[in-house]
Amino acid sequence: MRRALVAISSFAIVLGAAPPALATGEKPSGEITVFAAASLTESFNAIAKQFEKRYPDVSVRINFDSSSNLAAQIQQGAPADAFASADDASIEKVTESGDVTPTPVVFAKNRLEIAVEKGNPKKVRGLADLDESGLVVVLCADAVPCGKYAAQAFASAGVTVSPASKEENAKATLSKVSLGEADAGVVYVTDVKATKGEVSGVKIPDRQNVIAAYPIATVKGSENSTAAKAWVQFVRSKTAQSKLRRFGFLPP
Repeated sequence: MRRALVAISSFAIVLGAAPPALATGEKPSGEITVFAAASLTESFNAIAKQFEKRYPDVSVRINFDSSSNLAAQIQQGAPADAFASADDASIEKVTESGDVTPTPVVFAKNRLEIAVEKGNPKKVRGLADLDESGLVVVLCADAVPCGKYAAQAFASAGVTVSPASKEENAKATLSKVSLGEADAGVVYVTDVKATKGEVSGVKIPDRQNVIAAYPIATVKGSENSTAAKAWVQFVRSKTAQSKLRRFGFLPP
C-alpha cells in the first residue's frame, strides 16, 4: 500500500505508514517523558501501562497540556523525549525549529462534540443553540487546537458564540461543564466519552464538524532516544491502536 502524505509547509506528515522496527540489539530502558495533548490523558495513561508491561525496564512519565503550550515548552528547552500533538500546527512549529526529529506521523484522529450537563437539561441540540441568551458556554482558548477547531465549526455552522470563558485546554473546558459552572462547551468526542456519563454529549453533524489529526514524533534533544523511538512505535502498534479506538479515537 502506498503512503499517503499531507504536506505541511516545509515538511510532511506521514499517514498510514507501518511502524518501523527498532534496530537489532536495542533494548529500551530508563525513563522517558512524553509531552501529550490533554485530550489524550485517559488513553495515553492506559497505553503507558501497556508499554511498561512490554518494556519493564522503562518508566513513562507523561506531561499533559494543550498542544500549543507543550510546543512552546519544548522550544524553550523543557526536557521531553516524545511529543504527541492534537494538531498539525503545533508539531509544525517544533519541526521547523529543529526540536523534533522528522518526520511526524499521524497516529489517530478525533472529532468535536458539544459537552452539556448530564441529561442535557438546557435541551441543546446543536451549535446554533450555543448563541442563545442565558446559556453559559465555555470554549478552549483561541491559541489551542480545540479552540481553533471550535472556531472552524462555528464558521461552518454560521454561528457566533460569546463564551463565558476560554480555557487552557480541552480538559479544563470539560471540567467547567462537569462541575456545573457552564451549561455547554465544545470539546472532543473522546473527552465526553472519558467522563463515563458524568456529562452528556451532543453530536455535531459532519458538515459542521472538524476532524483533528494527532501527529507524534520523537524530540531531538531526547536523552533516551531508544526508549522514545520504542514509545512512538508502540503508540502506532495494533495493541495501542486498539486501545485508542476503545477511547473513541478514529484511525489515522
